[in-house]
Amino acid sequence: MEQLELLQRAVPLLLEWYRVSRRTLPWRGTHDPYKIWVSEIMLQQTRVETVKDYYLRFLQRFPTAQALAAAEEGEVLKAWEGLGYYSRARNLHRAAKIIAAEGFPATYEGVRALPGVGDYTAGAICSIAYERPCPAVDGNVLRILTRLLADDTNIDLLGTKEKFSSLLRAVYPQEAGEFCQALMELGALVCLPGGEPQCLVCPWRELCLARLRGEWERYPVRAEKRARKSEEHVVLVLRFEGEYALLKREGKGLLSGLWQFPFAERAPETYGKILKSKRAVHIFTHVEWHMTGFLVEAKEKFSQYTWASAAEIGEKYALPSAFKAFRSWLE
Repeated sequence: MEQLELLQRAVPLLLEWYRVSRRTLPWRGTHDPYKIWVSEIMLQQTRVETVKDYYLRFLQRFPTAQALAAAEEGEVLKAWEGLGYYSRARNLHRAAKIIAAEGFPATYEGVRALPGVGDYTAGAICSIAYERPCPAVDGNVLRILTRLLADDTNIDLLGTKEKFSSLLRAVYPQEAGEFCQALMELGALVCLPGGEPQCLVCPWRELCLARLRGEWERYPVRAEKRARKSEEHVVLVLRFEGEYALLKREGKGLLSGLWQFPFAERAPETYGKILKSKRAVHIFTHVEWHMTGFLVEAKEKFSQYTWASAAEIGEKYALPSAFKAFRSWLE
């Protein structure tokens, strides 16, 4: 059976399954492009369960693009605190200024041109908000399609997403938003990465070539992942008269522009009296931080740092989740 014919048979089965099995999520049931955009940016490389509460709080604080555009960057970063990948928040803020001035773009090209919006996000927004047949192809969609079609294409190769986008464009139903979300839902609930997919409850169980051939574990085919780089850091939680030392990360690298507990430039005991210590690991996409943290009663208020109380840090300063293990030391 040709791939296109197989996909055409798969579409109505997926829509029927989705209407019965879909989760109730706070960003579903709306065609407001602003709300859909915020949810899609938050969902980039972040679990649905994590995003739910952030999404509701964020919209309560910034209910419109105009409200988001009028906020200070520090306020936006604070609202984003703990979600990680902070460049998303900065791009969201930059794009909000464009939207506030010009309105939300009504075309794929216009949405795609917004800061921080790639092909997948633009496709999802246009499908869900405007019911347009604009495929949103990410790793989850590639996984379920390569299994359905038993397609051996290396998904890491340039052009692979466009290949599958072309196939999807040819079969997109009138219910473009539902279909886009149904593909996402199948990858999230049934056709899972790693382990064994839930084939017995899959709407494609009688069509899926990978299942019928007993070869689902072969798909998707991809290049071998490079090992993450590992870095060792000594983290200082310096306390002086009820305030704690913070340092703003400079440059354009990892966590740039965000506040952190400073890394030690010399032996921790030279800063003052060591009260506690602990080890922690934080994993980024391409690097792992292996950290040894020290709570130190500082011998002076070192001028190279910004000092703030625990309450001020909680209200004003966005601390990345990389330092979560050491926040419990704040009084």
